[in-house]
Amino acid sequence: MKKNYSILLALFFFSYSLFAQTATDKLYIQTSEIHDIMVRYNADKGSITRFYGISSGEWGRGGSGNYNTPERRERLLTLINTYLSELDKTDFDKTSINGKVDYILFKSKLEDEQYQLNQEAQLYKQVSKYLGFSDRIFNLEKPRKRGLSVKGEEVAKEMSSIIKDVEKAIESLKKEPDMDLPQAQMATAAAKGLQGILKNYFDFYNGYDPMFTWWVPKTYTELDAQLNKYVDALSKKGKQTSSQKDDGSGIIGNPIGREELIRQLKLEFIPYSPEDLVEIANKEFAWCDAELLKASKEMGFGTDWKAAQEKVKNSYVAPGQQPEAMLDLYNQSVAFLKKHDLLTIPPLAEESWRIYMMSPERQLVSPFFLGGESLIVSYPTNTMSYEDKLMSMRGNNPHFSRATVHHELIAGHHLQGYMNNRSKTYRNFRTPFWIEGNALYWELVLWDLNFPRSPEDRIGMLFWRMHRCARIIFSLNYHLNKWTPQQCIDFLVDRVGHERANAEGEVRRSFTGGYGPLYQIAYMIGGLQFYALKKELVDTKKMTYKQYHDAILRENNIPIEMLRAILTNQPLKKNFTTNWRFYGK
Repeated sequence: MKKNYSILLALFFFSYSLFAQTATDKLYIQTSEIHDIMVRYNADKGSITRFYGISSGEWGRGGSGNYNTPERRERLLTLINTYLSELDKTDFDKTSINGKVDYILFKSKLEDEQYQLNQEAQLYKQVSKYLGFSDRIFNLEKPRKRGLSVKGEEVAKEMSSIIKDVEKAIESLKKEPDMDLPQAQMATAAAKGLQGILKNYFDFYNGYDPMFTWWVPKTYTELDAQLNKYVDALSKKGKQTSSQKDDGSGIIGNPIGREELIRQLKLEFIPYSPEDLVEIANKEFAWCDAELLKASKEMGFGTDWKAAQEKVKNSYVAPGQQPEAMLDLYNQSVAFLKKHDLLTIPPLAEESWRIYMMSPERQLVSPFFLGGESLIVSYPTNTMSYEDKLMSMRGNNPHFSRATVHHELIAGHHLQGYMNNRSKTYRNFRTPFWIEGNALYWELVLWDLNFPRSPEDRIGMLFWRMHRCARIIFSLNYHLNKWTPQQCIDFLVDRVGHERANAEGEVRRSFTGGYGPLYQIAYMIGGLQFYALKKELVDTKKMTYKQYHDAILRENNIPIEMLRAILTNQPLKKNFTTNWRFYGK
């Protein structure tokens, strides 16, 4: 009996140990040792951003805007220093591989935010002489933050005095030399920020405080009007450099230069120079050229690939048929993924994507359809001119779209978003090299697996592959101050075969659409990173396609060199710097 009891006890502890180990394994699917500090930082940052914002809004949920007042900037810098100090106390060597990766990425993120805030502070210091009345507005607003009573007559008197200061500033500005464009943009944002603070202040007391409501409204309106004049005057004071002037394209961006490009590439864990990346793009372009000539010859056009492409462009569907044509391409791509068992596709992900039509206004900057949880179809409407209708129809023909429906939906952006919301959600690094690179990677893999069924399909898929090579070349040359926007447009038309209006929309979107300077290179460069990692893990039989693709989505959106570190369980050091030369291997 005693012996049986001992056996039962041993079995119990073995089962408990197995259960505990399984529970721990499941726990670490969603977390790491750095998870807690990252979550707390994001929450603390959000609290500070809202409290010190220029407009808190009712319930504290209103937009605080991207503009940092000097007070908010200093408070955020203090917060970053606090968290860098806490992070430094972490026993890095005792953390798991996921903990090490999170440590490296989180520290890099904090240091970048610190750098950006310090750059802002320097720029603000340069323009602070134009904002001599700002402290008076900041002091006026302070009682509002805690709902203290104010004296309406004194508030009106102070605002009346500030009006005179703003009037003097407007007159003084006329005598000042032009500012560099970034300085003018900062000064303008600061003046708009002051307007936002005053509006928030006025809205809080007006209608509630009877004496405030009697004394202040007229004076506040006059002050707001004067600030409007000053904002307009500051915005016109910016001096455009030669690379920022309108070259005839109507597109004016902000080239950042080689030094800043290199800094941002290191943040994305890309150990190549801008010139290296242009060389890579040209090599990929040469491959596309050779494949394009093969397809052109199969279609009977010999080496005249533009004639072959012209035939493909004219294969567009009739008005009203585009959404159904896109659904057919979606069904083909999902069936292909399932047939080859390439990844796990949750049924709800298939069920829950939606479809909309793109407005003519949006097509000016996004001439091709977009995707994510929603597929936004680009196709002409009745309000567009004959030429614009043809350009849109030709640029969105089914053969061109064959490479992009799966890029936008499954296994691209829709599935990415679906899984990002369910796996390691605290990882909010949002690198485009993962987002766009992974979607582009699927174009590379499906090409290898013979997803294009005809030379027309191959020309369609090659159009987009060439387009991604071109994005690297034109965007880096632009930010290196070598090319103008018009040269970028001409390059897309002549070298890739874009319709001119579509090329204009693409360049406008690249430089004035709110995208970061590296966003357009991230498609092909990120795709090549995923492809290189596929060679390392799948081609060598260390993982199946399905295991590799599921692992990509399970780790959420992180720089691909760090994904590689996790999947290969690399030994990492606290002072890790990017070193993965992924191209040509």
